[in-house]
Amino acid sequence: MGQRPANEQNKRFVADYRKKHPGLSPTFYGAQTYDAAMLINSAVVATKGDLSDKEAVRKAMEKADFESVRGKFRFGTNHIPIQNFYLQEAIKDGDGYVLKTVATIVEDSQDRFHEQCPMK
Repeated sequence: MGQRPANEQNKRFVADYRKKHPGLSPTFYGAQTYDAAMLINSAVVATKGDLSDKEAVRKAMEKADFESVRGKFRFGTNHIPIQNFYLQEAIKDGDGYVLKTVATIVEDSQDRFHEQCPMK
């Protein structure tokens, strides 16, 4: 799984994926989709299932109150994720390759245009 060292949520996601799809590993896009589902679930839980209050749902989603497979994760004022980025190396593992995290190259990365965004 790319871009982050394994945390408990990441390990569970990878194990569940491999159990359902033997011989395959999840992709970065799969991890993003999983996080999106967990984000939506956190808003459903926070609003006690009342999705009719769109403002409450939006505020709950802005909190990003879920365990991300990406590790530390939150949204900036312009709704772009603030997260770490990692240097990784492709290493041979059995018949294929996996990504091994070598170092954290950027911590709490926020896009450089967030100050210009009117969503404050």
